[in-house]
Amino acid sequence: MEPQLPQASDSPLASAPVVAEVVRNGFVESVHHGVVALTGPGGSPELALGPVGAPVLPRSSLKPLQAVAMLRAGAALDGELLALACASHSGEERHLDGARRILASVGLDESALRNTPDLPFDEDERRRWVREGSPATSLAQNCSGKHSGMLAACVAAGWDTATYLDPEHPLQRLVVEVVEELTGEPVEVSTVDGCGAPALGVSSLGLARAFGRIAAADASTEEGRVADAIRSHPEFLGGTGRDVTELIGAVPGLIAKDGAESVYAVGLADGRGLSVKITDGGERARVVVATAALRRAGAHELGPGASDTMDALDARAVVRGHGERVGAVRAVLPGAG
Repeated sequence: MEPQLPQASDSPLASAPVVAEVVRNGFVESVHHGVVALTGPGGSPELALGPVGAPVLPRSSLKPLQAVAMLRAGAALDGELLALACASHSGEERHLDGARRILASVGLDESALRNTPDLPFDEDERRRWVREGSPATSLAQNCSGKHSGMLAACVAAGWDTATYLDPEHPLQRLVVEVVEELTGEPVEVSTVDGCGAPALGVSSLGLARAFGRIAAADASTEEGRVADAIRSHPEFLGGTGRDVTELIGAVPGLIAKDGAESVYAVGLADGRGLSVKITDGGERARVVVATAALRRAGAHELGPGASDTMDALDARAVVRGHGERVGAVRAVLPGAG
């Protein structure tokens, strides 16, 4: 009997177009396919590349929406600690201390965390922990700010803290309601994220629409509070040297959040939103595609350092030969510079 050959994927992502090329000495060595959605202030699409209506898993890009749900549940979060609740932090001491502060504010400690133990995300911090023989912990894992915020929300609402990751827990049901409200579409996919929390699926258009709405929200609303915390404390959303931290700091009014499997979501103060999903899950093309789409939207003109920062972020996607730069990853979006 002849062996069965694998069938072509029936995932909508299999039809995604090429959005980036890897160029070595002028030769296109590899390509990356992706889905790019740019929505206008009213949420309608301004740029749609690939199956923008198909569900994707935003992974950690969903955290600002989850933080809105935390606030609606009554969590007393603000400033840097609210930004940390939206974070995939680097594991710097300020991040770990912030998570401890959130927990202590509701009478808990890190033993209440149910996220998967890990070493710090930042490479230098991770190496230091390994040298010192420090074990992986839930506090060091990059989602501990989100989990601490979820626990604070549960205490404020009088909900059980031991089962806060259960999809049927009142907090997780509230998260679904908020995601559906801000994306403007039903949540039809629910899986388990790397940290143990529910990972919800929404379309690329819906994710872009949600970030535009959060970025343009009135400061008195939960969405506006989340946006203000991200803009004011980007170092707590990511960490030192992180592209998401530098982009937020350079473009006035912008909010952004990176996610695993090569997702990037951005909101602009005028209500426009952007989402990027590189379909192979590799991260080297994610930022250059996002900055190309942002340039198309005119975001590079929003502040004195916006264009320079985008250029600097793009320059990190280097192709090397014999230790020297011989090429780069470049976006190939229609009309993008």
